[in-house]
Amino acid sequence: MTRQDELPLYNLSRRRVLAGLGAVGIASAGTGLGTSAFFSDEEEFADNTLQAGTLDLKLDYKATYLGGTGRLDAVRAMGYPEAEEIVVDDEATGRYLLAQAPSPADMQAWEDLVQGEQFDFCSPEADEYLENGDGIPMFTLSDVKPGDSGEVTVSIHICDNPGYLRMIGELTANEENGQTEPEIDAEGEDTDGIGELADAIEVCVWYDEDCDNVYEPTGTGQQQELEVALVSDVSGSMGGSPIAALKTAATSFVDNLSSPDEAAAISFSSSASTDQELTTDYQAVKDAIDDYNASGGTSIAAGIDEGTDELLNGTNATAGASKVMILLSDGNSNAGAATAAADSAKDAGIRLFTIALGSANTSLLQSLASSPDDAFVAPDPADLDTVYAEIAQIVLGGEQKIAEGTMAEVFAQLSEGIVLDGNRQEEGLQPYPGATTQCIGFEWTLPFEAGNEIQSDSVSFDFGFEVEQSRHNDSPFGSEQESAPAPDAGN
Repeated sequence: MTRQDELPLYNLSRRRVLAGLGAVGIASAGTGLGTSAFFSDEEEFADNTLQAGTLDLKLDYKATYLGGTGRLDAVRAMGYPEAEEIVVDDEATGRYLLAQAPSPADMQAWEDLVQGEQFDFCSPEADEYLENGDGIPMFTLSDVKPGDSGEVTVSIHICDNPGYLRMIGELTANEENGQTEPEIDAEGEDTDGIGELADAIEVCVWYDEDCDNVYEPTGTGQQQELEVALVSDVSGSMGGSPIAALKTAATSFVDNLSSPDEAAAISFSSSASTDQELTTDYQAVKDAIDDYNASGGTSIAAGIDEGTDELLNGTNATAGASKVMILLSDGNSNAGAATAAADSAKDAGIRLFTIALGSANTSLLQSLASSPDDAFVAPDPADLDTVYAEIAQIVLGGEQKIAEGTMAEVFAQLSEGIVLDGNRQEEGLQPYPGATTQCIGFEWTLPFEAGNEIQSDSVSFDFGFEVEQSRHNDSPFGSEQESAPAPDAGN
């Protein structure tokens, strides 16, 4: 969360200015009565400059294709001759990396790059990695079969000034390309020359908050219930207002849950304990948290290990459920042990959120989190309510769909333009801040049910974005285009 310091504006009326000058004149007259020396001083604001701001839009992306095992030769034939070097992502499953920008060939390395702060996408040095109106295709697939799917994650970088972002696109071709006998048998003679592929392909477009090209409606990628371990520091330094604020904030988080989601209460000081195992009895979880007392040292590693064990091996732990740990601490700990424990949890598929309270070792806790966006700082105990509420929004609110339907339906919307929301946590349409990154996921699937009726059909499309400055602009893009749905729509 970015906070901008607001500078007070001082407005001097003409009367105030003249009054000030008059006071200076009186003081000068007074000094003349006692001495003949002159007092003088000069101050100036030098080298004042006005320069027009900039607004620039830069893109990079990863595109993949899921066509089943044994499709590597077919992928090469589709126009990706260097498949052996850059295309193969997981040949055993038939998922292939088709195209990439910027440079990292590894998908996780790319996700880390676009989410991190180490690389300045708005710098001139980044241009060699980015697509800036070059108009190159993300997909060129010539042997698509029912059951295939593809995806692209577009990372959008708005440079310098805040602006409104609009997603645009259009179908440029939807061809029949003649009819084979099986196609005629499946749908009958068709002479209009318009193919059925655009009506058969299903498309989903969403705000991909973690840039992993997986639509996560709950924010965690879960397909079943959510399991959350609330791992809380109850060491001696948490006494007084910190532990009181923790109880209020953590129990409020539990109030957001609903069956079949489960929660567990874990506390740690010099050692750790499971105070309430995973359960849908939310009152039991809140009662366990309300019983916390502050004493002892701080072993973050013990807390993480205890939470990991409960999420993976607890009596009510469910294989395949989405596992989340929310770790709060206000102190320091053995960094090596904590890092090893966190790495083990993350390797097991647990999404780890961290909250650094007050004088906590912020850098350590940030390094323990699953990603920079999963690390939070609460300078004061009073901030915990806001932090836990924000994590609840991420975990429970999840990623928001922008458009969904057949390819023909989605691109009918895109042809009018869809204005994207720069802050899904606030009401109304918000611009994107300057120097910001937003990932958009785009996935297409050709269902098995399409069968023979789409044989030889082809579809081509354009897909892109445009930005317009938000300052002095009350009606982005004329306010005639469709905007993305409200946060609870389409989930």
